[in-house]
Amino acid sequence: MRNNWLLYFTGFVQVIAEGTGSERMLNDCTRLGIVTINVKRLENGAISFFIRLKDVQALRKVVRKHECKCTFHQRIGFPFLLKKSWRNFGFVIGIVLFIAITFLLSNMIWHIEIKGASPKTEHLIQKELDKIGIKRGTFQFLTSSNQTVQNRLMSQIDDITWIGVKLKGTTYSLEVAEKKKEQKSKVEGPRHLVAAKEAVIAKMYVEKGQPLVDVHDFVRKGQILVSGVVGEGDKIRKVAADGEVLGETWYISTVEVPLQTTFQLFSGKSVTKHFLSFRSFSLPIWGMFRNDESEYPQYTVERDERPLKFLKWDLPVNYKKETIRETETFHRKYSVDEAKRQAIAAGKNDLFRKLGKDVKIVGEKVLHEDVENGKVRLKIHFQVIENIVKIKRVQGD
Repeated sequence: MRNNWLLYFTGFVQVIAEGTGSERMLNDCTRLGIVTINVKRLENGAISFFIRLKDVQALRKVVRKHECKCTFHQRIGFPFLLKKSWRNFGFVIGIVLFIAITFLLSNMIWHIEIKGASPKTEHLIQKELDKIGIKRGTFQFLTSSNQTVQNRLMSQIDDITWIGVKLKGTTYSLEVAEKKKEQKSKVEGPRHLVAAKEAVIAKMYVEKGQPLVDVHDFVRKGQILVSGVVGEGDKIRKVAADGEVLGETWYISTVEVPLQTTFQLFSGKSVTKHFLSFRSFSLPIWGMFRNDESEYPQYTVERDERPLKFLKWDLPVNYKKETIRETETFHRKYSVDEAKRQAIAAGKNDLFRKLGKDVKIVGEKVLHEDVENGKVRLKIHFQVIENIVKIKRVQGD
């Protein structure tokens, strides 16, 4: 019987017709539009055929006009299955609840695993994850994307250089690479304090050792600032020189700033829509009646799609969220003086990134200025106060 799978949803029944008028009854069924399927004669002479559930009442009217007897045997299809299930309502509800609960539990976060982080950094990461809603018992498809979480953690926690975010089943796995902090050198035997770079001494504080330079002295790279050899004659002894020497150093930066810049900003208006997607087909489940993005003159679309899971398997159905954000175009224009101020500020920020926040910029001077092709180009000389100490062991006796 072909196309049974289509009839299954509407239901069909098997009919056994017995008697001399069975053939005429079948002919009348055909004339009245009653579809008969898989008609065949049985060994006892009766005729077996299938009809659609919706044609049962029409068949009964036809049978009354003929000298034959019809009995219904098999009842096949979804309507009969539903009726049978209704009789076992409690059992069916139990199965449905079991599948639903298993599905929900399979799509929640039950464990957060952080690898490669010190206890302090792990605590900071855990606090930041709590702020963005990633915790045990949270639905996976309601959390931010892995890339968004990675960017958030990188920007908020200074102690990490890289972090990888993965979702393995119901486990949120994070792999962390921490910044290597310069540990304060341990005092292991006699040592000198030498200059790490050329500088003019701005400030000195010597705790141990013999100072060989003074404030305002110019020193070259590798020159001994504080000697680990103290005393004279028979009273000479070697110590681990210790102290702080701040020197004025010099850096030259070249910075370009455009006089006119065009960029996009979010207006704050957005529309979020939720879908269940199967391959290229998407079924809207929430937000479909909200404002359409066509109301926005300019907009960007952010898509986040994740597979739904049942136990350890990914289902062929995905949860998809689309966020349409309205954007506005801004044109920023600087005068030459404003561009120069921006260039100097950018040069300072670049120095802080390279040298650290502990340094102090005490002066700047523009060595060369050029305005060409809509850009201001500056060559800037910076004067910086920074720690110039480098440790060197005392050699020999």
